[in-house]
Amino acid sequence: MQNDEIRFGPFRLDLRRRELLRDDRPVRLGGRPLDVLCALASAGGDVVSKDELMTRLWAGRVVEEGSIYVNVSVLRKALDDNGEGHTYIVTVPGRGYRLAAVHGLGLAALSEQDLPLPTPVLAASISRAAVAPRLSIVVLPFTNLSGDPAQQYFADGVTEDLTTDLSRIVGMFVISRNTAFTYRNKDVDTRQIGGELGVRYVLEGSVRRSGNRVRVSAQLIDAETDSHLWTDRFERDLNDLFALQDQVTRSIAIALELELVAIEAVRPSERPDALDYILRGRAELSKPPGPDRKAKAISLFEQALVLDPQSAAAQSWLACALAGQIMEKRTASASADFERAEGLIGRALATSPRSPLAHFAKAVMLRAQGRAEEAIPEFETVIGLDRNWTYAIFMLGQCKFLTGSIEEAIPAAQQAIRLSPRDPAIGVWYWQIGMVHMLHSRIDEATVWLEKARRASPAFRLPHAYLASAYALKGEMKKAAQELAEARRVTADDRYSSISWLRTAEYYGVPKVLSLFETTYFAGLRKAGMPEE
Repeated sequence: MQNDEIRFGPFRLDLRRRELLRDDRPVRLGGRPLDVLCALASAGGDVVSKDELMTRLWAGRVVEEGSIYVNVSVLRKALDDNGEGHTYIVTVPGRGYRLAAVHGLGLAALSEQDLPLPTPVLAASISRAAVAPRLSIVVLPFTNLSGDPAQQYFADGVTEDLTTDLSRIVGMFVISRNTAFTYRNKDVDTRQIGGELGVRYVLEGSVRRSGNRVRVSAQLIDAETDSHLWTDRFERDLNDLFALQDQVTRSIAIALELELVAIEAVRPSERPDALDYILRGRAELSKPPGPDRKAKAISLFEQALVLDPQSAAAQSWLACALAGQIMEKRTASASADFERAEGLIGRALATSPRSPLAHFAKAVMLRAQGRAEEAIPEFETVIGLDRNWTYAIFMLGQCKFLTGSIEEAIPAAQQAIRLSPRDPAIGVWYWQIGMVHMLHSRIDEATVWLEKARRASPAFRLPHAYLASAYALKGEMKKAAQELAEARRVTADDRYSSISWLRTAEYYGVPKVLSLFETTYFAGLRKAGMPEE
């Protein structure tokens, strides 16, 4: 065996000629994926870091880290063109990639003939030491329970759309649709699937149609323990099949992201790495509004950045948390925090210019600075890259409201609620709807939404403050006084001590929007007992 020839499974790679053969037949592979394969093969089964791949493939050029994922995905697909679920490219979390089941270059690896195992299981057993990536999942083909074979296309559509939506999530590794569909109608347990594909989670589900109703059920399974972690059911009228498919798949994807981050954040780790701290920080930010939420998240993202100073994800999440803390007036160093956030965002966008997370961080910072008009195109970019980013949808509506398009705030909040009806941030979305009703002097409607916001997020100051105003405008002075006292209690500063302080403590938008606050919100707070100075 010459040193420039590598064998793995049915493949033979000639490094000198840059030629890949399968069973002695050429495999068509693009230049970059072939570069990745040559780099991994030359490592002799050792791990090749993402930084090393970036340097080797794009020396001197600024590219997104996502370029690695794209080319690895293309390579995996090329090595699995029979759809049998082979796992030759192994992800080693926090480190990089390696080529499994390699022969050549002096390696004493077992050949396939030495083990009475099918190839997928062989690859999994050789790479068993490599732990599956934390946010890694396969969406198995959803089962059609309708008794009507013609409905199979709808079940397949849900599977395919879910795979696409989940792949948009930052940091999520999703097995391709082609590989997932090789498991259709096969009696394979979850642990085996996880081992063969190198994923931590399996999503399975079913579709049942009865008359004019469609029910989609989904369940998340831990591939390591075969335990059920999450389940939900979505039932809708069958008025528009494609709209139904779109709404259900988006809702499942959003719920899954929240669930996976929460699960991974509490998973014990003897030696936490940067991703551990990022997930823990994200879990803090996902909690309902509270006094210490941003500070805890900032501390966790700082630890992630210490472990991985070049992480665009750590930079972006830290910038988000800093900007959020400024908006909530929970920092004594707003100017320094803004400067820090701007620097972090600049670095993240320089290395990942198409990262929805980096653009989201920039949009949040601009909103915190009262630059709502500049934030709008950034939020639109986020949604263009990830249509399911519900907080971007909500904040886009808020920014449009602040720039004078008042009517756009309620539909944005309603869309976020529809997509993620159990979201920890739902109290904020309820508040936005109530706030707009108040500004239009629809006080009864405003009260209903503000009370929902208070129940969902009791530690969130804004529902209490706006309820104080609404109750006072309705003449319910005892309730108004109670809510004003509660708003003062849960707020970090003394902004609710006077109208003049409150007017300067927050940004209320362009003059026509500010005038609506003056005639409704501030008028109600005066009645509730808030002094002018």
